[in-house]
Amino acid sequence: MTGPPRRPYYPVGVKKLVPFVLDALLVIVFCAIGRRSHGEGVLSGLLRTLWPFGAGLLIGWALALWLFAGSEWTRAIRRFDGRRLWPTGVVIWLSTLIGGMALRVLSGQGTAISFILVAGSVLAFFLLGWRGAWKALS
Repeated sequence: MTGPPRRPYYPVGVKKLVPFVLDALLVIVFCAIGRRSHGEGVLSGLLRTLWPFGAGLLIGWALALWLFAGSEWTRAIRRFDGRRLWPTGVVIWLSTLIGGMALRVLSGQGTAISFILVAGSVLAFFLLGWRGAWKALS
């Protein structure tokens, strides 16, 4: 007896990690593009450029989970959807940008206004763009 094709089974945790991994990859791409556009060695200084934004991204994800969960962590984590544009994506984007810039200042790295505007725009395109596309295609 043949029925409809079965969807592959993925543990809940794996499906929950996909949006985080995508965000992390896009932040890495953002930092690599920035280094390359300024003629700086991509591999040699990538970690120096990446760590403030990576930390901001982690803060954003933790904050988004905390805002969503309230006091009911167990059920909330099962229901949490990292693909949501609002408020999840916006919280993650703003935390990545603001946290990244704050950590750059604390570590003696530059934060010119033009850099903040470019970083904000590119990170919005990367971190909100795929979520908007996901929502439009769902």
